[in-house]
Parts: sequence; structure tokens; C-alpha cells
Amino acid sequence: MALRATIFKLALHIADMQRGYYASHTLTLARHPSETDERMMLRVLAFALLADEGLAFTRGLSTTEEPSLWQKDLTGAILKWVELGHPDERRLLQAAGKAEEVVVLCYGGPASKVWWRGVQTGVGRLKNLRVLAVDPADARALGTYAARSMTLHVSVDEDAVLVSSDSNSMSLHIEDWSPDRHGAVA
Repeated sequence: MALRATIFKLALHIADMQRGYYASHTLTLARHPSETDERMMLRVLAFALLADEGLAFTRGLSTTEEPSLWQKDLTGAILKWVELGHPDERRLLQAAGKAEEVVVLCYGGPASKVWWRGVQTGVGRLKNLRVLAVDPADARALGTYAARSMTLHVSVDEDAVLVSSDSNSMSLHIEDWSPDRHGAVA
């Protein structure tokens, strides 16, 4: 018998001073049996950082043809394609051909730096690629916020993100390694 996804309910309140985006979202997340709380909460973080009308979670880990999140317009054209982790160069090139913007949120620390050095040459020419990096300790701490029913407040100002729940708060630093922002990694 196959394991079923675990359902989470989330009230997400976003204040993004950088983009001038202030909104509340009521979301339902399905966590695949093989997905960790940490990864699921990173999907929530990606949603908060990129929130816009039409941004949605996909079927996720259960299908390889879709990213973690995407935003489509009314015609079905893909406006944003959002990946988590370390997608290979070919997947990024394909996504860049399908979407107006491709965003990768990586969270592996030194492993992410190795990944980025390996794919940077091949994807560095892509004008529609953004690569954001979260410190692994911050990702682990964010994973502790997972609850079947959650209310989160996310404030974004430049590269600092404040996440708070009813009982806790934390600050995350997001690094932008995007090619157009001279995203070299030491």
C-alpha cells in the first residue's frame, strides 16, 4: 500500500518591502512521504520570497516534469519556474526555455557551492535565471516551524528575511548568486 501525502494548512502573511508586496495567503500544502519538514518549509519560503498572483505549488516530488512551484498566466504560459536544491544544467536550460523566469533556491551550504561552480559555466549566459542560497542551519531551523496548522508572518527587506510564528521568530540571510548579479561563489 502506497503512503499518502500529509496535508498542512498555512495562513501566510507576507510583507515584502523590496517589491512592495503585502498580502495574506491561505495555503494547503501536501508533503510527499519522502519529503522532510525542512524541504517543505523551504517551499513555503520560496513562495513567500516570490509571492504573486498565480504562484502555486505543483505536484512536487511525485512528478519530475514539474518544478516545486510555478506561476502561469491565463494562457498557460509559464511565468516563473521555481526549483529547490541542485537541479542539473540540462534541467535549468530546459526550464529557461519554457519560462520567463527560473529561480533556484539551494540550501546545501558547501554542497550548493560545489553544485553552482559545476553548472555556472553552462547556465551563466541565461538572462532569466536567479539563484538564491539559504544557509543550511537556517533551513534546519525553518523546518522546526512545520505544523499541521500554521500561521506564519514573513517580512522581506533586501537579503534579510524575518519569519515568525505565534511562538517563535528567526532571521534568515538569503544570498543571491545569480549570474547577472555577479553570482560568483568563493
